[in-house]
Amino acid sequence: MREAYIVSAVRTPGCRRNKGAFAQTRPEFLLAQALNGAIERAKIDKGLVDDIMVGCAFPEAEQGLNVGRIVAQMAGFPDSVCGATVNRFCASGLESIAISASRIMNGWCDVAMGSGLESMSIVPMGGNMPRPHPDWSKEKPDVYISMGMTAENVASRYNITRDMMDEFAFHSNMKAAEAQAKGLFTEIIPTTGHKYVEKADGTYVRESFIQTKDDGVRPETTLEGLKKLKPAFKTTGSVTAGNSSQTTDGAAANVLMSKEACQKYGVKPIAKLVCYTVAGCRADEMGVGPAYAIPKLCKIAGVDLKRLATDSFIFELNEAFASQAMYSAQQIGIGDKKYWASDSAEKRINITGGAIALGHPLGCTGSKIASTLIANMQRTGTKWGIESMCIGGGMGAAALFELCE
Repeated sequence: MREAYIVSAVRTPGCRRNKGAFAQTRPEFLLAQALNGAIERAKIDKGLVDDIMVGCAFPEAEQGLNVGRIVAQMAGFPDSVCGATVNRFCASGLESIAISASRIMNGWCDVAMGSGLESMSIVPMGGNMPRPHPDWSKEKPDVYISMGMTAENVASRYNITRDMMDEFAFHSNMKAAEAQAKGLFTEIIPTTGHKYVEKADGTYVRESFIQTKDDGVRPETTLEGLKKLKPAFKTTGSVTAGNSSQTTDGAAANVLMSKEACQKYGVKPIAKLVCYTVAGCRADEMGVGPAYAIPKLCKIAGVDLKRLATDSFIFELNEAFASQAMYSAQQIGIGDKKYWASDSAEKRINITGGAIALGHPLGCTGSKIASTLIANMQRTGTKWGIESMCIGGGMGAAALFELCE
C-alpha cells in the first residue's frame, strides 16, 4: 500500500462564539481562505487536487448544501476538483484527513485535501431544528444526552475532582498564552473577517478586517478565579465554563500527497499519516473515547503503549472537558501532571494549550489540531505525534503522525 503525506497544514484563528472576531463571518468564507492558505504553503497548482473533504458537525443552513463542493468553488478551484462534507461530530475534521489519506494510500488519487469548518455563532449547537426520534429517545436517551452531563459523569465515575479540572484548565490557558506571546502558532494564516456596522442613517455596512490570532486565550486566568465559577450543567456538579472547551468559530485545511506526487512536483512532505482509527464507548460518558481509541491505534500501528511517555511522542488530546481529557490521559499512561503542566520541562500533552484556552469549533477541530500538532512536531523535532478526541454519541478517534526527515 502507498503512503500518504501531509505537505501543508494551516488553520484560521479560533474566535469565540457570538463574542469573538468571526461571529458575523460566514463559515464558507473562513474555509475558502484556509484551503487557499494550505495550497499556497504547499506551492502546488489547485488543479492537481482530486477531491476536498470538509468536516462539519452541523452541515446545515450556512454550512449546508454540500458545503465541501461549494467552498471548493468559492476558493477558486477548477470544476475538476470535487468536494464532499463529512460528519463525525467532533472528529469530522480528522475524519476528512483520514478519508483523503485512504484514497491516496489505495492509489485512487495522488493529491487530496482534508479540512474542517464550524461557525458556532451562526449555526447553533444541535443545529436549528434538532428532532430526536421519540421512541428511541425513550429507549436509549443517552445518545441524546448533553455533552456537559457526560463530562459530569466522567468526573464522578472516575474521581476527577473539581480541583484537578481547574488546575488542568489553568495550565491550558498558561500554555496557550505563552505560545501566543512567543509566536508559536505558525500554522495560523492571517484571515479576513467581516462585521456589520450601523451607520448614522440606520443602515448597516459590512466592513472587513484581518484576524491573526485566537481571541479566546485568557492570560489573566488564575486558579482562584477558576474556583469561583459555578457549575455549568449540574447544580451540584464540578464542570464549569472555565474547565470546559470554548465554543468557537474557525476553519482549517491540510494538503495530502502520495510519495510519488511529492517527488513528481518537487514538494517536501512534513509528516506521514501512519494510522487512524475510531473506537466506541458508552454514550453517557462519551468523553472517555480517547482512552479506547489510542490503545486501539497503537495496537494497529504496532506501538507499545509504554512508549507514549517518552520524549519521542507529543499529543493533541482535545480538551472538550478537563474531566475527560485527564481521565483519558491517565488511562494511556500519561496522566501525571508533568505531562501537561505549563511549567514542566516534560510536558507532552497540548504543549501550546488546548481547547479550554483555544476553543473547539466542532467539525473543524480534527483538522485544526492536526495543524497544531504538526507545527509543534516540526518546531520541537518530535518524531511521533498522536491526535485524539472524544465524539458525541460515545466514540473516540485517534491518528498517528510521523515527522519526515
